[in-house]
Amino acid sequence: MCIRDRPLHYAESTSGQVLQEGITEAGALASFTALATAYATWGHPMLPVFLFYSMFGFQRVGDLTWALGDIRGRGILAGCTAGRTTLQGEGLQHDDGHSPLLASVNPAAMIYDASFAYEVAVIMQDAITRMLGAHPEDRFWYLTLYNETYPMPALPEGEEGAAISRGIVEGIYRFSAGPETDTDLRASLCFSGPMWRVAQEAQQLLADRWGVSADTWAVTSWSQLRRNALEVERWNRLHPEEGPRHALVTEVLGAGPDPVVAITDYMRAVPDQVARFIDRRYTSLGTDGFGRSDARAALREHFEVDAAHLAVAVLSELARAGQLDTAVVQSAIATLGIDAARAAPFLI
Repeated sequence: MCIRDRPLHYAESTSGQVLQEGITEAGALASFTALATAYATWGHPMLPVFLFYSMFGFQRVGDLTWALGDIRGRGILAGCTAGRTTLQGEGLQHDDGHSPLLASVNPAAMIYDASFAYEVAVIMQDAITRMLGAHPEDRFWYLTLYNETYPMPALPEGEEGAAISRGIVEGIYRFSAGPETDTDLRASLCFSGPMWRVAQEAQQLLADRWGVSADTWAVTSWSQLRRNALEVERWNRLHPEEGPRHALVTEVLGAGPDPVVAITDYMRAVPDQVARFIDRRYTSLGTDGFGRSDARAALREHFEVDAAHLAVAVLSELARAGQLDTAVVQSAIATLGIDAARAAPFLI
């Protein structure tokens, strides 16, 4: 057998270079910055990619990333082992539940929280084109990367795949239609990162037990959606005599009484960036609070971001909208084994 055909074969490309700098976020980011500005310093554009523990990125070297944006650096920051519940067993110090929020204050940062390999591929292609293409942009990308193993769906081909690719870059696309049910109850579930499996489980649970048809939406970038919404809001304010434009997130989710529930492995403040631009009842579930060491299922139950809590959130919003009796919600809480008397996880 040829050595390159072996499963564990590893080789470094002669056209690139790997810098292993150890536990020194500041030193590694200094190297990254030198490469990110090589186009201006030496007239030699380069593509640095910095992989690090997501918890120890913006939280530790936020001032250096601000400088990176200020000096118009270009590159890709990859926050690995992302999420508050996905990195199991690491506890308080390592479990990242807020890096996209910290990154969002940097005007030069393009922040993406992908669920699937094809999303990562589309985002990387867009980033490389925009940084190294004919009209290069002075920005850098922050991409979360998780360590949870699950089946990766393929990007559909043809027009459907092209539409999804546009949605990935813009920040949102519909992942699955709602199941057929015997009622008129409808909802939308918005997810990012590994929470797609929680959303799909809750989707089936809602349809089978309560006849709620919920479609699911993959949100690759809450900050991109907010940026678009703010741009539209500004345009409408400064063009009072022209017809109003509509934010992308407002358009795709539409209007009406049917609730939208967002779920993330980060703090609620991440999806809540677009709350006021959604023209439907809206609530979010997230991992507010300190990280814990446990199995993923236990952590998601603790932070109330599992399928049971997502289903109850949808039923609760339907009841608040007058579409469902509150007794149904109370019964669901009991049936799903949720302890309504326990302290909120972000207060513990």
